[in-house]
Amino acid sequence: MAAATVANVLVTTDWVAQHATDTGVRVVEVDVDTTAYTQGHVPGAVGWNWTTELCDTLVRDIAPPKQLEELLGRSGIDNKTTIVLYGDNNNWFAAWAFWQLKIYGHGDVRIMDGGRKKWLAEGRELAIDAPTFTAKTYQAGEPDISLRAFLPEVQKAVAARSASLVDVRSPQEFSGEILAPPGLPETCQRGGHIPGAKSIPWGKACNEDGTFKSRDDLTALYGGAGVTADKPVIAYCRIGERSSHTWFVLKYLLGFENVKNYDGSWTEWGNLVGAPVEKP
Repeated sequence: MAAATVANVLVTTDWVAQHATDTGVRVVEVDVDTTAYTQGHVPGAVGWNWTTELCDTLVRDIAPPKQLEELLGRSGIDNKTTIVLYGDNNNWFAAWAFWQLKIYGHGDVRIMDGGRKKWLAEGRELAIDAPTFTAKTYQAGEPDISLRAFLPEVQKAVAARSASLVDVRSPQEFSGEILAPPGLPETCQRGGHIPGAKSIPWGKACNEDGTFKSRDDLTALYGGAGVTADKPVIAYCRIGERSSHTWFVLKYLLGFENVKNYDGSWTEWGNLVGAPVEKP
C-alpha cells in the first residue's frame, strides 16, 4: 500500500522516524502484549494499555468519553494533535484505538504501516523510558455510532440479509473448532459463526512484513468473497479488535462508505440464548 495514496491515515516507518517528536505529533503504541512497550518502543511514543485504558473496566464497552479525555490529556494530546498509532500483531489494537478515536471525532489519526513488527525488523532505534508530557485539555465529540454495529442491527441484518457480514477470525474459530485464539481469555459458550457470514481472516489484508497489501490485492480479496462497496458491511471477530483492523481496511484503504465494526462480536453472539449459529 503506497503511503502517498492514503497519507491522511497511513504513514511509513520512515515518516515516523523523521516526525515522531515533532510539535503537534504524538506517536502511540497499543499492543496485544501489554508488556511490549516497556521492552522498547519508538522514541517519543507513549504506551496505552488496551485492557485498562481503552475499555470500560466495569461495563463491557469502549472507553467512555471522560476516560478517553483524561487518557489523551495526560498523553499531551489535544484536539489538534496528529496521532500516529502502531502496535504488535500487525496493528490489531492500534486499529482498535483508531476506531475509538474516530468514534469520538478526532480529526487526524494515522496508523504506522507495518507496526511494531516492521520497526523492529528494520533495526530502528528503540527507547526504554516512557516520555513525559505537559498535560493538555481534550474534548471528546459526541459518539459517532454510524461506525459501530450493535446487536439489534446485526440481528436485523442477518434476518433480512441486508448487509455483508465479514468474520475476520481464524478459519478454526469460524468453523467452531476452537472458541478463541490460544492464550486469550475472552471466550464464548458455543463455536461457529453468524449465519451468512463470509470468512475473510484479518491477516489476509497484510503482507509478510506487516504492511497492508495493495489496493488491487485488497479489492480482489474482499470482492472475491462478494464483499463490495455497494452493500453495507458489518465486520466482527471475537471482541472487536481484529474486526476494527478489517473495518479500517474497508473504510479507509478501499473507501467503503457504509462499513461498521460489531465489537460485541463472537463473545456476545456466541453467548446468546437462542441465537442462530452456523458451523460448516
